[in-house]
Amino acid sequence: MTAPAEPRVRHRRRSTGRRALIAGACALGITGAAVVTTTMLPSAGAASSWPAAQGSRPVSSTIEVTGTYDGGLKKFHGAGELGGSGQEEGQDPVFELADGAVLKNVVIGTPAADGVHCKGTCTLENVWWLDVGEDAATFKGRSPSAVYRVTGGGARNADDKVLQFNGAGKLTVTGFRVENFGKLVRTCGNCGTQYRRTVVLSDIDVTAPGKSVVGVNANYGDTATLSGIRIHGDDKKKIKTCTRFQGNDTGEEPKELGSGPDGRTCLFSSSDITYR
Repeated sequence: MTAPAEPRVRHRRRSTGRRALIAGACALGITGAAVVTTTMLPSAGAASSWPAAQGSRPVSSTIEVTGTYDGGLKKFHGAGELGGSGQEEGQDPVFELADGAVLKNVVIGTPAADGVHCKGTCTLENVWWLDVGEDAATFKGRSPSAVYRVTGGGARNADDKVLQFNGAGKLTVTGFRVENFGKLVRTCGNCGTQYRRTVVLSDIDVTAPGKSVVGVNANYGDTATLSGIRIHGDDKKKIKTCTRFQGNDTGEEPKELGSGPDGRTCLFSSSDITYR
């Protein structure tokens, strides 16, 4: 069996406003080859429990991934230059995926910095965020043919967005769970360059509190298709399913237009959402 390629570690400048460094964290990069493992949760259906991390590694510099990186369900957490977990913009990610890369079997702990960045088409398989920092993952490809896949895994404790869709293309999320969050998915509402974006969500477990499952820009032609969305602990149905916005490219706060299925932007029926 061919050993996976060793990821490159990039040293980057500290972002302004970063939280204080974690006490006792040493500036260790990840220089070893990715660990191959067969420890996998079932690919069909959202997981019923959070995984137990198989060890822990501090990450002081962004890990650049090409090809496939199997983390062996180790917990990766920011240290040194990546020691922040706040909501300030411009933080660096723990992992940065090149076009076509795959990240699998990873637990991202605290602090999480800006989680994962995808520069183009990518797959996140069985990736877990224990305490979301700025965002869990950001999708940044510029090609309309880019496809971002999130399969299995989950995220919790996100003050705002979990999956931030800034680029062009299509994002599919299946078999995922989210707890205590702002928005599970948000297409960028005020990026300097805007695109038409497609979001497909299926087989998702959502646990309150939360604000919205997905937010999209109706004026840019975004669509969100939802199926098999199970919402837990929200008897009063406060979590919005699909929220439509008037996006812009000026940096202003987007205007909310409405929520729920409309047959054009938010594509689903009442039977696609269940409350438990």
